[in-house]
Amino acid sequence: MLGKTYLTKQASLLVEFARTTSNSELSAKLISKAADLKSQADPLPDKDRGLKAPDVSSDG
Repeated sequence: MLGKTYLTKQASLLVEFARTTSNSELSAKLISKAADLKSQADPLPDKDRGLKAPDVSSDG
């Protein structure tokens, strides 16, 4: 599963690209995809989980 930070960053990049294009159809599609990503990110916890499984201990 992708994390909230990743999804939010990708949405921000799509909005940035949408602002730079002169193609209004492309801009609308980019904004729509950014909104989709944002809606996926909203219900996720603020802190992304690390790469370790929850049952892995940090004992050496």
